[in-house]
Amino acid sequence: MGPREPRTIKNPDATTIAAKSERHGRARAEPDVTVLVVAWYPDEPQRVGEFAVVPAKGALQVLGRGADGPDPRLRFFRARPGRLDPTEPLGSAALSRRQLEVQPTAEGAEVRRVGRCPMRVNGVECDSATLRPGDTLRLRQELVLLCTRRPARIPPLRHLDSAAVNPFGEPDPLGILGEAPAIWALRDAIAFAAKADAHALLHGESGTGKELAARAVHRLSRRSKRALVSRNAATIPPGLVDAELFGNVRNYPNPGMADRVGLIGEAHGGFLFLDEIGELPTELQARLLRVLDSGGEYQRLGESTLRHSDFRLLAATNRDPEQLKHDLLARLTVRIELPPLAQRREDIPLLVRHLVLLAADKSPEVAGRFVGPRGERATEVRVDTMLIDELLRRDHVGNTRTLDSILWAAMASSEGDVIGWSDAALAVDDAAAERNPAHRPRSRNQEPSEEDIRAALEREDGSVTRAATALGLSSRYALYRLMSKFGIEGKG
Repeated sequence: MGPREPRTIKNPDATTIAAKSERHGRARAEPDVTVLVVAWYPDEPQRVGEFAVVPAKGALQVLGRGADGPDPRLRFFRARPGRLDPTEPLGSAALSRRQLEVQPTAEGAEVRRVGRCPMRVNGVECDSATLRPGDTLRLRQELVLLCTRRPARIPPLRHLDSAAVNPFGEPDPLGILGEAPAIWALRDAIAFAAKADAHALLHGESGTGKELAARAVHRLSRRSKRALVSRNAATIPPGLVDAELFGNVRNYPNPGMADRVGLIGEAHGGFLFLDEIGELPTELQARLLRVLDSGGEYQRLGESTLRHSDFRLLAATNRDPEQLKHDLLARLTVRIELPPLAQRREDIPLLVRHLVLLAADKSPEVAGRFVGPRGERATEVRVDTMLIDELLRRDHVGNTRTLDSILWAAMASSEGDVIGWSDAALAVDDAAAERNPAHRPRSRNQEPSEEDIRAALEREDGSVTRAATALGLSSRYALYRLMSKFGIEGKG
């Protein structure tokens, strides 16, 4: 299926968007619109995550700190479940009164620099450009915007209690951070799984937070006062699966073995979290089938008496769920999909701030110099806008885990009290991609050949943006330069 057609919104405000949503009813999905997200804004760091809607059709709008003139100003909003709250115009003194002119196009937005602050789009300095979803716009050290497509309004929560809703841009009481629609859908899915009190499968790429989600399910459930027993299934020796899961009597099956209750016995009344369950061979997965049925029956090794465990299994995998044994998968009746960072790039700056603050708490002598008071916040991180710009445009194989490693490398190589982008940070990200055969971008030092470029453009039906991504280039502008070098014409 192709992308959905954007809805026409003329200089939208919270009232008009909410009214249209109510007319359609809660069951109807919100349509995607093109938005410009505030990805970094040192003058008002609390505004990271807000966005302006670029109407599908309409007149020119202006971004700048000046008063309203003949052209309307871009209006920014905070999306919260069930509502859209308007915020004040951006007011940094470093921005001109009329800094950018923004006009909708079929692909996204045409932007023109009319103020004094230089503009870079996808890292390339220019005075005008067409922003498409995934593109970044940086105004020196003053502002970074991310162009993306998303619903303007987040649906009301169906399962999560309002007490678990976080202040804007902050981690929620469950430890989950993010304002992207995909993260709000995840929060609601976790709350549903907790109330369903059924066996569940948590599926997501490495580093998307499956263990954090499992702890959230436990915390929200009626079993929260009982145990959450965790084990990485890949670390269980094949010959000891039965003893590890179900327990054993003393001296069985081998002399000297202690009496053990087993993971399932420990989890009685609570949850058993088995990470990487897809790493268990299918014949070992079969050992779980009987105990996952309604009676929860099992036997300890060396014991003839049947036991019963009232537990709920939370199984996690980064593999295709269809690779699990089919009758095990059938017993995991609730599914939770954890979105990768590629599906919620607007949350990357919030995660950067959060991870640096955690690093400063853990290692103040190393990371504390990058944290200080700023704006309305008691503590704020000092990050170069180029770092944010680069992070927004990279794939982040390994997700939050890789992002954390990149930040540590950037802190180690940064001088002064501002975290900057560096070759060390780039090396961490490239190394993570090299470890994953499905995500191996071309090294920036390895220029694709003319044959590579022509083949990529043909595969991507002439799309320069998609071809640049497939070739591992930093942006489509890098590919344009190479196309010009080899005399290759493209569709744009």
